[in-house]
Amino acid sequence: MKEIDRPSIKPGEVLVRMRRVGICGTDIHAFKGEQPYFTYPRVLGHELSGEVEHLSKGVSGLRVGDRVVIIPYIECGRCIACREGKTNCCVQLKLFGVQLDGGMQEYLSVPADHLIKSETLSLDQMAMVECLAIGAHAVRRSQIKGGELAMVIGAGPIGINVMQFVKRAGGKVIAVDIIKERLEFCRNKIEVDYVIQAKEDPTKEIESITKGDHPTVVFDATGNAKSMMKAFDWVAHGGRYVLVSLVQEKIAFFDPDFHRRELTLLSSRNATREDMEHVIKSIEVGRVNASSFITHRANFDQFIDQFESWLKPESGVIKALVEV
Repeated sequence: MKEIDRPSIKPGEVLVRMRRVGICGTDIHAFKGEQPYFTYPRVLGHELSGEVEHLSKGVSGLRVGDRVVIIPYIECGRCIACREGKTNCCVQLKLFGVQLDGGMQEYLSVPADHLIKSETLSLDQMAMVECLAIGAHAVRRSQIKGGELAMVIGAGPIGINVMQFVKRAGGKVIAVDIIKERLEFCRNKIEVDYVIQAKEDPTKEIESITKGDHPTVVFDATGNAKSMMKAFDWVAHGGRYVLVSLVQEKIAFFDPDFHRRELTLLSSRNATREDMEHVIKSIEVGRVNASSFITHRANFDQFIDQFESWLKPESGVIKALVEV
């Protein structure tokens, strides 16, 4: 930890006093040196909630003291993706905590149009909005319909959030993970329909549940290249496979099987303001649980000593939160 000057704000920006920072898989992979798109040195943190500390002239719709969710994706607004409203995959996208210093500091300068205020959500809930929006965006990409059976591989925070939004869309969920405790959480808290502990090849269990048809939608949230490639075998004929997680490796599949099944392969990157506003409304009306998967927390002075312990599977961490 080191002392730095309080950030200045430019026209159109807001100085935000950080209050909560969620720890994401991106932060963990970056800490290990395994995260794509990363440059160092870097202050981590992109799952953020805070309070408005100071406004630049001309900013409207916000007041000092407002609680805000930070949209951490800073898009150019001019490229082909931005012109199509796909700001989540802007050609020149910069993300707080990845290409820009993030929220693991007391203050952050943020464009005013990248803040969403809420008078009803708690600071904890607000810090979970970005993580939830990743799941919401992936489910929106999948175009899942009510009654469809989806399989979500990986029951970490992102996978859990995908499950929540599949259920909200009226789908059924098979949760797959190697950790029994995470699957119990999914069954008890998310109310998934089926769980598979994948210590070995789960193909027989998948075929038993689906009566040989396989799930029509499969989401990968493992961040494991072998798992990502194996899951091509588990998608139903005519189905969709959504890669939510990201690895710094090549992903390959057997083309004759891919064509025989006429699969649709989709990536899902980040989220948009629309996704985040959708998440906030879903929390407000009680249709999505934003804080039940927060299992660990520490204040700003403690978390440096605790952070490395959160990287260990035996710690039981699902989601850790830093209180600034």
